[in-house]
Amino acid sequence: MSKNKNTYASNKKSGSKKPVIIVLSVIVVLIGLLVVVNMMTKDNVYGKSMSQLNPATRELLDDPNYQNIMLPDELDQLKADKKNFFVYFFSSTCPHCKYTTPELTPVVNELDVDMKQFNTLEFPAYIRSEIIEYTPTLVYYENGVQVEKIVGGLAEPGTDGNKIEDYRAFFEKYKAKVNAPRKG
Repeated sequence: MSKNKNTYASNKKSGSKKPVIIVLSVIVVLIGLLVVVNMMTKDNVYGKSMSQLNPATRELLDDPNYQNIMLPDELDQLKADKKNFFVYFFSSTCPHCKYTTPELTPVVNELDVDMKQFNTLEFPAYIRSEIIEYTPTLVYYENGVQVEKIVGGLAEPGTDGNKIEDYRAFFEKYKAKVNAPRKG
C-alpha cells in the first residue's frame, strides 16, 4: 500500500507542474496581446484608445477635412508661448460643423493657412476655458490670447448667417501675423 501512495504522490507532483506552466504561458501570451492591441488602438491623432473615442469622432479619423487636429497640450503650449494662431473648435456630432468644415477646408488650403482643429467633444473642459458658446467657432489668438472669433458655421443656403467670404476675410486679416515669424 505504501508503494501505491508513493507512486500516486510522485505522479501528482510531476502532473501539477504542467497545468501551472500552461496557465502561466497563457497569461504571458494574453498580456502580450493586450499590449500589442493597446499600442495599435492608440494610433490616432487623439492619442486615445479607439474605445475611448466617441463613435462620431472615430468616423472622422480618415476624413481629409479633419486632419489638422490639435490636442489640449498643444493649445496650452501655444498660449503659454504667446504665439499667434488660428483654432477651429468643432464637435464631431455637430451638424453645423459637418456642413461648414468641407466648405472651409478648400479656403484654408487656398490661402495656405495653418488652421488647427480642436474637437470639443473629446475635450469638453475646453468649451468653458476657451469660452466656446457654439460649434463651430473659429478663433484667432494673438500673443496667446483670443482676439477675435467667428461663432457658428456657414449659413445654410437661403438663410442668414456666416458666409464663406466672412471666413476668407477673417483669415486674410490675420494671416500675415500667424505666418510671420515672431520677434523677441
